[in-house]
Amino acid sequence: EIHQQRTQLQQTLETLKSTQAQLIQSEKLASLGELTAGIAHEIQNPLNFVNNFAELSVELIEELKAERANFPFEGGQGDVKRDVTYEDEILSDITQNLEKINLHGKRASSIVTGMLEHSRASTGERALTDINKLADEYLRLSYHGLRAKDKNFNSDFTTDFDENLPKIEVIPQDIGRVLLNIINNAFYAVASTSLSYRNEYSPKVIVNTRLLRSLSVVEASEEAAWVEIRVTDNGTGMSEATKAKIFQPFFTTKPTGQGTGLGLSLAYDIITKGHGGTLEVESVEGEGSTFIIQIPTK
Repeated sequence: EIHQQRTQLQQTLETLKSTQAQLIQSEKLASLGELTAGIAHEIQNPLNFVNNFAELSVELIEELKAERANFPFEGGQGDVKRDVTYEDEILSDITQNLEKINLHGKRASSIVTGMLEHSRASTGERALTDINKLADEYLRLSYHGLRAKDKNFNSDFTTDFDENLPKIEVIPQDIGRVLLNIINNAFYAVASTSLSYRNEYSPKVIVNTRLLRSLSVVEASEEAAWVEIRVTDNGTGMSEATKAKIFQPFFTTKPTGQGTGLGLSLAYDIITKGHGGTLEVESVEGEGSTFIIQIPTK
């Protein structure tokens, strides 16, 4: 009988683990869907630059060809001579255009790479990551994603990054998912508030980073340092009861069908269990919320 119970418990545990894995994958796919619209907008910008600079370069080459066709020899014909200085300016403009095409081509490539990394299952491998760059990327993708869903939505968003922030070893896909979820929630909060107050309200989301060092250490070292990311919105804020439940699995304040209630729960696990950090929220009802992520540098 005891053996049967153990077997049943083992089967139940395996079923729960399988269900948990499916739910986690479902949440990841949901977040990927939210990213899609933002990615489409973001990737269109560099592609527009690539196309425009390519067209300009073709026009400049045609001008150069015309100049040389009219005056095939540098000495010119009669009193008219080839304008070598003008030709050099055209060549310089073409060079600059090609550099810009290369720059924006790499930008488009990085967006695609980021999308692929987000869609992949986490390998659990850490990599030295520029948190400022990661936060900036997901802030813009989140905003444009919401704009693509609702053309009437508009919000100010700003960054205040610590330029001396060191790169830290994290799992980029996982931290990206955390940032996307929290920033999406911030924009959702200001969007909901905007519907209530209309012209009397100026929605705003702020993402800032800084390096924290332990005050208890006389000479602060890498072991006593944390990277802090704050995501602040001036939305409706939360009650104390909501704050107490916000990181619980399946708890959501969104209407049915608009949230799984797993996003913040997964984010909490990724930061605390996966990276040894902390994830907290400060909120004043009617004024807004701030989610605070702290990740140790070592």
